[in-house]
Amino acid sequence: MTERSPQRIIGESPALSDLLDQVSQVAPLNRPVLVIGERGTGKELVAERLHYLSQRWEQPFLKINCGAISESLLDADLFGYEPGAFTGANRIHKGRFERAHEGTLFLDEVGNMSQALQEKLLRIIEYGEFERLGGQKTLTVDVRIIAATNEHLPALAQQGKFRLDLLDRLAFDVLTLPPLRVRQGDVRLLAEQFGIQMSTELGWSMFPGFTEQAMDELLQHPFHGNVRELKNAIERSVYRWGLEDEPIDDLVLDPFDSPWQPRSDRGSGRHHIDPSLGFGEQVARLEVQLLQQALDRHDQHQGKAADALGLTYHQFRSQLRKHGLIGQGRPKSD
Repeated sequence: MTERSPQRIIGESPALSDLLDQVSQVAPLNRPVLVIGERGTGKELVAERLHYLSQRWEQPFLKINCGAISESLLDADLFGYEPGAFTGANRIHKGRFERAHEGTLFLDEVGNMSQALQEKLLRIIEYGEFERLGGQKTLTVDVRIIAATNEHLPALAQQGKFRLDLLDRLAFDVLTLPPLRVRQGDVRLLAEQFGIQMSTELGWSMFPGFTEQAMDELLQHPFHGNVRELKNAIERSVYRWGLEDEPIDDLVLDPFDSPWQPRSDRGSGRHHIDPSLGFGEQVARLEVQLLQQALDRHDQHQGKAADALGLTYHQFRSQLRKHGLIGQGRPKSD
């Protein structure tokens, strides 16, 4: 039994096609695979594809987010426990490694795993051996491990935060997912698919599609949250549009965008660092913040905002288009 049926990976762009070719090539091999990608790029979908294209496809496919729970709970969840291992442990509990025997275990956000758990994971990869918490008996399992992260694990290993020997074992092959911004040809396909799904959920007889203006806006938007952000934007836009017989012309790309948004949210002048984001995304977010603050200070007047940032009007408009903000602010006037 699997936890759910696999989802289809949608796209025809060269970058995605190259990745899927690599997935098909490594899937039949009984080796660990490391999946790397920005948030929202579909790391879990790739893990599922690896499982269902392997010889283990009829066996369990289990998954866990290593960054979502504490070290002690993660230890018990992965390796199980014996009666008396801790307060409230009154029966044998089989962990995910035991339940995934002869199948696949997907370890999401593996970079958040503690050093102690990394050592246990290394032992399972090398020997297939472990003990339940509170247990004395060594157990053996046959589990294929697929790990995922949005961290740069070699850098963490150099800093002593991730075991280099574990990284060597996990990285038999590394699949790096392309972000949506390099998959421009896939945005239209994905938007149509998500629109159809949401129309069905709303009970509409058909999906009316998008106007060319709306589609152009989608194609210009940076989508820092990748496919997940696109899916949310399409679903939100469809249900807010509410007209099943007219093409969607009004997109809701930013649910926080409102004339009543508290000024303190964007007026503090501080750029909050999110360590889970890459350098490029951090820079892009800072650029957006600077553009929005300049518009706020000058009553959405683009010409004055451009002057304040030391940009020409056309440079400023180019930046707005780059970040999907082209509809924001008033055009330049004398």
